[in-house]
Amino acid sequence: MKRFLLAAAALAAMIFQVFAQDPDPAKWDDVLKEARGETVYFNAWGGAENINAYLEWAGSEIAKRYGVKLVHVKLDDTANAVAKVVAEKATGRNDTGTVDLIWINGENFSSMKRQDLLMSPGWAEKLPNWKYVDADDKPTIRTDFTIPVDGLESPWGMAKLVFFYDQAKTDAASLPKSARELLEWARKNPGRFSYPQPPDFIGSSFLKQILSELVTDRAALQKPVDDASFEAVTAPLFAYLDELNPLLWRGGKAFPQNYPAMKQLLADGEVDIIFAFNPAEASGAIANGELPGTVRSFTFPAGTLANTHFVAIPYNAAAKAGALVLADFLISPEAQARKQDPKVWGDPTVLAVSKLDAEDKARFDALDLGVATLKPDELGPAIDEPHPSWMERLELEWKKRYGAAN
Repeated sequence: MKRFLLAAAALAAMIFQVFAQDPDPAKWDDVLKEARGETVYFNAWGGAENINAYLEWAGSEIAKRYGVKLVHVKLDDTANAVAKVVAEKATGRNDTGTVDLIWINGENFSSMKRQDLLMSPGWAEKLPNWKYVDADDKPTIRTDFTIPVDGLESPWGMAKLVFFYDQAKTDAASLPKSARELLEWARKNPGRFSYPQPPDFIGSSFLKQILSELVTDRAALQKPVDDASFEAVTAPLFAYLDELNPLLWRGGKAFPQNYPAMKQLLADGEVDIIFAFNPAEASGAIANGELPGTVRSFTFPAGTLANTHFVAIPYNAAAKAGALVLADFLISPEAQARKQDPKVWGDPTVLAVSKLDAEDKARFDALDLGVATLKPDELGPAIDEPHPSWMERLELEWKKRYGAAN
């Protein structure tokens, strides 16, 4: 017991020492001084050209203003960056980590928080631009897939599941208004719908949307998965998919790899309905010439999934000050307004525009959100994301049941 207590004390001392060395955003001038000359390795999904271009712009701005270099480490799965930090911790690499900032939410955030892989709590709400964040009216800014954020990650953008269709080819009156109606629509229009193959985030989100609509008690999804009840709770979902999958594009024997691939199917006329987690995605795709100008958005009146996505700093990041500077810049009114422009990205802001001065309000007022973007009051209610443990279990079960077909 004594040996165990000594080991625990040593571990606690090591963690304290690491946290004690963390730059303090409350002393911002010191952070800026330390950050100058640092290179921030930002591990973020690299599967969309518009997002990559936005990060190139952000990198050029922080280089000019703060002398911080941004290197976008392009991921196809955020879990790969998490695994890298886990491996570094296992080998004792506690202050020279290779991941400085990570685009994250949901199960990946939960995993890093659970394993003490994140920089000391509270830093996010000390950032200079935090004063503009709409933490009061956007509750998912402080609760990430039911997990308290505790200032361990800084909000970057908002997400709401929205569907798209081409009104030149599909009658708006025929569009489904719920998961059950989507299944009926697929019966009448076989081969004209699909979803990305889990564990792609958008594909897994589709599973959660359907489960959230069909589950007997939605409150069960706000708790960690219970192995004893998993089969019963998810029975309506998999019964639904058993009926839907044969009606999908290519008979459910192949699935789009990700959202860009699904978007291309709509552009090529191979499917009639797609979906994304960005209400302005269709307008952005129209502006960029990726989708025809006749594409429009719709949603389910009873609600669709909604969440916030974040950036976080690993506990062992080598460029913590530079990461803080980048995180703060990403929630600046200038960067947020540019990000919300459908011609750039179209990702909704985490800021309360009412908190901004006249010049910054004008940035948002000047935005043309596009012909395919629903107004906020047209998006319908927000359905809470399930506890992060549900995504992993759903993905495993999906792969077991349907993955062999690919």
